[in-house]
Amino acid sequence: MNRRDFIKKAGLISAGLSISPITSWGKDKERLVILHTNDWHSHIDPFSVNHKKYPGMGGASKRASIIQKIRSKYKNVLLLDSGDIFQGTPYFNQYGGELEFKLMSEMGYDFATLGNHDFDGGIEGLYKQLPHANFQFLCANYNFKNTLLDGRIDPLTIIRKGKFKIGVFGIGIQLDGLVPKNLYGNIIYQDPIEKANQIAKKLKSEGCHIVICLSHLGYEYKSDKVSDIVLAKNSKHIDLILGGHTHTFLESPQKVMNQTQENIFINQTGWAGLNLGRIDYEYNSFDIVKMQNYSYEKIS
Repeated sequence: MNRRDFIKKAGLISAGLSISPITSWGKDKERLVILHTNDWHSHIDPFSVNHKKYPGMGGASKRASIIQKIRSKYKNVLLLDSGDIFQGTPYFNQYGGELEFKLMSEMGYDFATLGNHDFDGGIEGLYKQLPHANFQFLCANYNFKNTLLDGRIDPLTIIRKGKFKIGVFGIGIQLDGLVPKNLYGNIIYQDPIEKANQIAKKLKSEGCHIVICLSHLGYEYKSDKVSDIVLAKNSKHIDLILGGHTHTFLESPQKVMNQTQENIFINQTGWAGLNLGRIDYEYNSFDIVKMQNYSYEKIS
């Protein structure tokens, strides 16, 4: 069976916190581990031990340790972020995002998309910090022509991890009304559903086993505003949406039926670096790729 035409998504096997190997994993199967964050908002340090809601939780150092532990066990690991890296603690006010990008580079992030708060230092501020990011930013529905970011932010990418061919792209929220015009300048917002379907179709046509959308649209709204749920329902070729913006804590990836009556999954990890999402896929000897496991790593 042609691998580019066959992606089979299965139900989730586990929603626990364990990162131990799955006992049913056969020797003829290969694993892809997708780790992801969103909206960590410059929370370099853990919350205070006296914090009423998140005592001692979070922190970049503890996150890095968990990522390193997972990488020591599995060879095919992809680390992603869904935006709003900037703004939220004095670290951003003092260093303008330099520290956040340097820490993410040390952790080995592969790709990230842009959130509205990543423009809080203006286009010039973001551009200034890009040399500190040893990972790639992706956003398909912002037109950066006539800005400093033209040619610096890619719409999509394809990466291979072992037997897996993975397509990744980014989708951003409407900046008008969220970000002052003088901060986002001449960036042109384009329809997220139209662009997402266009990009996802291209990635599937190039043989990607998994197509991942890094979204900063928000999980769901009471209005008809475009969200991850709306995007999923109106999509055709996306397999996984990793979201941000609404700081939504999901207990497990949410299953949504798309336009072709296939199930795709949406996940979001809350905010402030409190959690590290993990989703595992398997590739077996029959050229079948399917979601196999989910775990929710609390940074505590």
